[in-house]
Amino acid sequence: MLKWSKANAKTERLNESCWAIAKYLDNGRKVYSLDLLSGYSCPFAEKCLSKAVEVDGKRKIKDGPQNEFRCFSASQEAQYTPVYNARKHNYDILKAHSGDWPVMYGELWRSMPVDAGIIRIHVAGDFFNENYLKAWIHLANNRPDVLFYAYTKSIQYWQANREDIPENMVLTASYGGRDDWLIDYQGFRSATVVYSEAEAAELGLIIDHDDSHAANPTWRDESFALLLHGTQPKGTEAATALKALKGKGSYSRKQGATV
Repeated sequence: MLKWSKANAKTERLNESCWAIAKYLDNGRKVYSLDLLSGYSCPFAEKCLSKAVEVDGKRKIKDGPQNEFRCFSASQEAQYTPVYNARKHNYDILKAHSGDWPVMYGELWRSMPVDAGIIRIHVAGDFFNENYLKAWIHLANNRPDVLFYAYTKSIQYWQANREDIPENMVLTASYGGRDDWLIDYQGFRSATVVYSEAEAAELGLIIDHDDSHAANPTWRDESFALLLHGTQPKGTEAATALKALKGKGSYSRKQGATV
């Protein structure tokens, strides 16, 4: 059985968001995510490509050759053994059936928590092939009472299946991958990682501090920004920017949900 994660500090605030999101959490329903190994399941990642690798019996971070900012979820996998094991468990099960979307759909369907109201597809990981995306599309089609949302750099797979995406499945193209050019070409809404609030303002983008922009079905065509987050390598531009962000926006304990 696949292992689902409960809401984290960010996604648990979705019940404070607008009606279009909160209605999926009525009657005590909850937020969950299904996570995979970061990097290994991200075929189009580039600027954020990082993996937890084993070196001399210990897990360490290995950044990709074009890395500009480190993947926060890969850092989690390097640091926390239970997190790494759970994501590897899911990845191994699904990857073993990567050529057969009905089997992957069956794995998702059988294991999905009965009280799920909102599912973030991947706090860690991405759609590692087109069949895997198809499995999620079929799950969303068969569970119209549940809201599904995801960030993805697998733009090719989205492009090939865009007509089949149901209303309760909200996708966001994530800049920083090998197919960034396809985002504008296809007119997909997007998320851009920024190093400061000023950078977001220059780009004319609202910052999503709580996933409300990412999940809201009524905003599925509106692009937004995400503040840089997660541990960054010392001495890098990303590390300097992260230090300056402490206490602001997503890093402020007083930050409320976006309505």
